Parts: sequence; C-alpha cells; structure tokens
Amino acid sequence: MGSIRVMEFRDQVVAAYQRIQDDICRDMELADGKLKFEEELWSREGGGGGRTRIMQDGNVIEKGGVNFSAVYGKLPESIKKAFKVESEEFFAAGVSIVMHPSNPFVPIIHMNIRYFEMDEQTRWFGGGIDLTPHYVIDTDVRYFHHLLKQTCDRFDASFYPKFKKQADDYFFIKHRNETRGVGGIFYDRLKPENTGLSYEEILNFSIAVGETFSPVYSELIDRNKDLEYTPSEQEWQYLRRSRYAEFNLVYDSGTKFGLETNGRIESILMSLPPMAKWVYNHQPLIGSPEWETLSKLKKGINWV
Repeated sequence: MGSIRVMEFRDQVVAAYQRIQDDICRDMELADGKLKFEEELWSREGGGGGRTRIMQDGNVIEKGGVNFSAVYGKLPESIKKAFKVESEEFFAAGVSIVMHPSNPFVPIIHMNIRYFEMDEQTRWFGGGIDLTPHYVIDTDVRYFHHLLKQTCDRFDASFYPKFKKQADDYFFIKHRNETRGVGGIFYDRLKPENTGLSYEEILNFSIAVGETFSPVYSELIDRNKDLEYTPSEQEWQYLRRSRYAEFNLVYDSGTKFGLETNGRIESILMSLPPMAKWVYNHQPLIGSPEWETLSKLKKGINWV
C-alpha cells in the first residue's frame, strides 16, 4: 500500500513541476516580448527524461533555460557515498532555471525545485532561488528578498532566516572569498522529520517557491530592461558572468549530480552564460559602482 501511495505522490510532483515549467515559460516569453522557448524532449539511458526549453538572443533574455526532468534508475556509488545511503534505486524530479539577461542592470537569476527519493522512508525536497546582479541595486535586492520571505512565512516563520543563511553559505565562491550574488533562499533534505510538515505540505511549499519566480523576475526585468549601458558596463557584466561560471563548474551540487548520474550534458550546462570574460587581476576603481557591487557580495547582509 505504501509503495502505491509513493507512486501516486511521484505523479503529483511531476504534474506540479511540469505545470510550473509551462507557467514560467509563458511568463518569460511575455517579459521578453520577442522569442518563444525552443523545446527539446530527451530520454536518459537508465530511466526517465525531461523537457529542455531554451531561449537565446531575445529582447531581454540573452540566454535562458527552463528545464524539467524526471529520472530514475541505479544510484552510482559516488552518489551513494555522498548521500551516505545504501539504496540502489533512485527517483529524482525537478525544475531548474537560469536566466542570463542582455542588459547589465537586469540581474542573473537561478531557481531550482526538486524532489529526490530512494524508498518510502528515504525521500526529501530541496531547492531555492538566488539572485546574481552584475550591479547591486539595493531596492531591487530588498524587493527580491521581501517576496521570498513572504513565500516562506506562509509555511513557517523560521524558514526564511534559516534558508537565507543557507543560501549565503552555499552560493559562496571560496577561492574568491565572495558570494556569487546577493543570495536568496536555499534548502535541502526537507522532510517531515525536520520540518514538522507532511510531504504534501512540503510539496506545497516547493510549488510556492516555484510560483514566486515569475512575479519577482518579471518585476526586475520591467524595472531595468530599458536602462542604457556603456561598453565598459557590459565588460563588467562579462566579468561577473565568469564568476557565475566558476561557481557552477567548481561547486554546484546539481551540476555534479547530473554528471555523476549520466545526465544530459546540454541540459546540465545550460546554466553557463553565453559570453563571459576572464581578465587578469582586474581591480575596479575604489568608489565606482563596480567597487560598490563587490563590497556587497558578502554573507550575512540583512536585506529585509
């Protein structure tokens, strides 16, 4: 009986995540005003597959991906050791999003919501949303964090401060001693034992996080998409994108999991920016907007 309920729950998760992917793609097409997402359906050798949706060279979005996947099969030994589990089988479903805008004053945004299961007793939710501005605009960052706090508070008042700290700690480029951006929320292994919520309630929280994406990012696009920028400001954008790439290739656990489980490489690396630059020992002028942005890429800043 339990396994039937688990299978039904999987179906609920898949249906909810596919709807979120559909809704966000529609909303981002409206926000961009030019292009539609191109869809590629794919199957994973070993079990499952997904829907990769990519937009390139739009009015606002230079490169964006809204991906859904639901995969299953044998768990690689490396992942079993990392998760400290003995189970052989796994099921994982999620929506993963990265948007790289063309205007340097529109921030990069990332979202991931996911469900992972090995058996009825070993299953959990993870995910979050974080913002990576090329230029930190305080009012935009406060708006972003305020909406995330509102979403979290609907379920548990402790969620936002806890998940905000976890985002600061996770999205940290150790070799640069700076945060990837201005954080957001990040959570992992949410289950009834550590939340006091049922699996259905945690799924509802995961859905609510997914439904926060479009309102917050559409607003940030509207605020900044028409701002004029100079070649030097675009150069700075390319430098900040290189930091984004460094984090995703060196530290990101989703990238590692996808590669370890024989995931689809184009979908895994869709998070990388379309253009980035590495300049030797680049130092912004003290007091410049670029210098001000670097001064705010730190853990523990209270944005609400």
